[in-house]
Amino acid sequence: MSDPDRHFDDLRALFINATLKPSPEQSHTQGLIDISRKVMEQQGVRVDEIRAVDHDLAPGVYPDMTEHGAASDEWPVLYSRVMDADILVLAGPIWLGDNSSVMKQVIERLYSCSGLLNDQGQYAYYGRVGGCLITGNEDGAKHCAMNVLYSLQHLGYSIPPQADAAWVGEAGPGPSYLDPGSGGPENDFTNRNTTFMTWNLLHLARLLKDAGGFPAYGNQRSQWDAGCRFDFPNPDYR
Repeated sequence: MSDPDRHFDDLRALFINATLKPSPEQSHTQGLIDISRKVMEQQGVRVDEIRAVDHDLAPGVYPDMTEHGAASDEWPVLYSRVMDADILVLAGPIWLGDNSSVMKQVIERLYSCSGLLNDQGQYAYYGRVGGCLITGNEDGAKHCAMNVLYSLQHLGYSIPPQADAAWVGEAGPGPSYLDPGSGGPENDFTNRNTTFMTWNLLHLARLLKDAGGFPAYGNQRSQWDAGCRFDFPNPDYR
């Protein structure tokens, strides 16, 4: 079933999996990504995926850390894939009630480019849409989602309603999402929220693309630096 009033085949989406497991190890987070991805692909969206732990991402908050002492850094290449996408979904597991170290590193590297500007003088991520998926066998899904979604909007991403979905098992040690008998892939609550999240991302991305991006007035760093104050009421600014 597709939305008869809208088309999405000119949109691109990127999922970044912040699992701690390198390929080809099974990632439970990947199982949840696959549900959202399939919904998008049925609408003709071109989908890309990155498993962050498979790449050499230097710690740091500059776009290319080899310019600041790192021996190597694959982030500049991955950043180009981020900028190709209208939709970014960060997905990862819960550890000790919080996001994985890999998720935190991905957000740091996204932040490293947040000061770059687009053609309209806005911050580079303006006009793009963000969401998140969380998996785990312990509590903390809402805490993790709040952190990810706050980070994305702070960097310039637009966040639609209900932009997160999660699956967690019973509190304490237990099966993970794809483990036999976990009930994860069959969980109606998770499946509903994952589907709603995906469609909300698609709808907002469609609106922004049709509008030519996020409106560029009152938020252009280049204009602010040039002296424009967009009706800021401080009389000391002339």
